[in-house]
Amino acid sequence: MDDVATGVETPACGEVEIGGTVAPGFDGVRAAFEANFVVNGEVGAGFSLVFDGRTVVDLWGGVADVATGEPYGEDTLQLVFSSTKGATAICANLLAQRGELEVTAPVASYWPEFAQAGKGDIPVGWLLCHKAGLPFIDAPLDLDDVLGWDPAVAALAAMTPVWEPGTAHGYHAVTYGWLVGEVLRRITGRSVGAFFAEEVAGPLNLEFWIGLPDAQQARVAPLTNRGLRAGSPAPAADAQRHDDGLGDLVETIEQLLGPDSHLVKALGGSTALPLVGDGVFNKHEVRAAELPAANGVTNARSLARMYAGTIGSVEGSEAGALLTPEQVAAASTTQTSGADQVLMFETTFGLGFMTSSPFSPYGGRRSFGHAGAGGSVGFADPEHGIGFGYVMNRMMTNRSGDPRSRALVAAVYDAIGATLVYV
Repeated sequence: MDDVATGVETPACGEVEIGGTVAPGFDGVRAAFEANFVVNGEVGAGFSLVFDGRTVVDLWGGVADVATGEPYGEDTLQLVFSSTKGATAICANLLAQRGELEVTAPVASYWPEFAQAGKGDIPVGWLLCHKAGLPFIDAPLDLDDVLGWDPAVAALAAMTPVWEPGTAHGYHAVTYGWLVGEVLRRITGRSVGAFFAEEVAGPLNLEFWIGLPDAQQARVAPLTNRGLRAGSPAPAADAQRHDDGLGDLVETIEQLLGPDSHLVKALGGSTALPLVGDGVFNKHEVRAAELPAANGVTNARSLARMYAGTIGSVEGSEAGALLTPEQVAAASTTQTSGADQVLMFETTFGLGFMTSSPFSPYGGRRSFGHAGAGGSVGFADPEHGIGFGYVMNRMMTNRSGDPRSRALVAAVYDAIGATLVYV
C-alpha cells in the first residue's frame, strides 16, 4: 500500500467514466464505487479515503448535471446537507478544547436572549446532541428570513421547547445550525462559515464552504432525484427542473405521518422553514447563505481529509491533529439513548457528531461523523486511522444506511483487514 496508482479517467461500468487514483490493496473499494452505478442507480458521485494520514482512494465519476450531460469530475463540488453538521461540530469541539466553550454551561451564558420561555438552564451540550427540544421554528418565517440568520436565531431564542429539554432527544435537522452557530458566533465574533474557513478548512487545505462564494457556484453538481442508471438517456423535461430530491422525501413522510409531524417540520416541510422541494437547495442564494446544519458544499476528498485531520496529521498539510485524543473521546462519547422524537427510532449522538450505530453504520466502534439527506457521509475512525468521505448528486430517501455508502464502508474495512461493527 505504499504507492498510489496514478491512473486517470478510464471507462468503467458501461457508459460511466470513473476517474481518480487507488492505492494497491484498495482495488475492492474502486469496484464497490463502480458497482454503485450499476446496482444502486448512482448518477454522479465522488469517494475518498484517507488511511493513516495518506489519501489511498480518490475517485469520481458519472454525470454532474443531468440537464446538460456534464461529467462529474475531479473539480466538481457537491452540496452535502447534514454532513455539514460534522464541520460545525468540529468548530464547537475546537472551542471546547481551547477552553473558550464549556459544554456544560448554560447556552444563555453566551447568548442571553436564549433564556426566554424557560430555556435559561439548557446547557450547550444539549444543543450538540439534539436534546434542546427545538427541532423546528414555530414562527412564520419566509425564505429571506431563513437565509438572513438573525430572524431565525431570534425566533429560536423566543420559542418554547416542543418537549422538556434534556428528557429526550430528537433530530434538529436545520435548527442545529442556528443554535450551535449562534453560540459560536457569540464566543468568537465570527460566523460559523468564517470560523470554519480560517480554523479548519484553511489549515487542512480543504475545498469546503459553509456559505459558498460566487466564484465557486459553477462547480456545483445540481442535486437530482432522477435516479438514472449507467447508459440511460437524461429525461430532457424533468432534468430542467433540477429537483433537489427533498420534496419527494417530505411528501412521502407527509403521507405516512401527516404534515404536522415533528419530522416533516424538522426537515423544513412547513411554512416556517420553506427549504424543500422545487430545487431550493440548487439555488445560488441558498448555497451562498450560511446554514451550518444543511448547506455545506465540498467534495469527497475534502470531506475525508477533514475527518482524518481531526484525529491525526494529513499529507499535504502542516497542521497536526485538530483535536486532541481527549477531545475526540469526549466528542464521540454517545450522549443519547432511546427513540429519537423526530426520526422515531434510536439514533446516537455525541457532541455534535453521530456515533457509530445501526442508524449510522460507520464501521468502527469508536467512529464518529455525520450523514446528509440523500446519502452523503463523512466519518473518522480513530482506532483504524480512517477519514472517509462520500458525496453524490442523486438523492435517495433511505433514512438509515444508504446502500451506496454501506457498500463503500464494507469495502474499506475489507481492504484494511478490519472487522465491521455494523453492516
